[in-house]
Amino acid sequence: MDMSANKQATVRIALGTWDRLRDDAYSVRHQVFVVEQKVPPEVELDDDDAVSVHAVAYGPDGTPMGTGRLLPDGHIGRMAVHKQARGMGVGSQLLDALIGQGHGDGHRMLVLHAQTHAAGFYEAHGFKTEGEEFVEAGIPHVVMTRTLK
Repeated sequence: MDMSANKQATVRIALGTWDRLRDDAYSVRHQVFVVEQKVPPEVELDDDDAVSVHAVAYGPDGTPMGTGRLLPDGHIGRMAVHKQARGMGVGSQLLDALIGQGHGDGHRMLVLHAQTHAAGFYEAHGFKTEGEEFVEAGIPHVVMTRTLK
């Protein structure tokens, strides 16, 4: 019996403002970035949160499983999925929702700073690497872009 068919998580994606989704988005970001990846809390939170569209993935029981955001300039960022929910398509569903939001907002291009180890994930969603690797918050990253039609 093929168990991989059960790997896709059933999630509900909510899109909204920081005011509406702050608690759930921040709970995921704090766990992934601050606790797991040791990013300083003062670096993790910034003024862009207030002006971004946020996406939160909720599991069947209503637990926040992942998050991401779209800035007004077309940058996607703060993509994070709880460790126990990785490899189940949660990140893909979040990214698809943010790409759809960017498309709906009229963006011609989306940009993100991908942690280098995750570049393949973004490539699978139509993003291409631009330029050299750089370090952000102590973690190697690459700039990636996707043109929207």
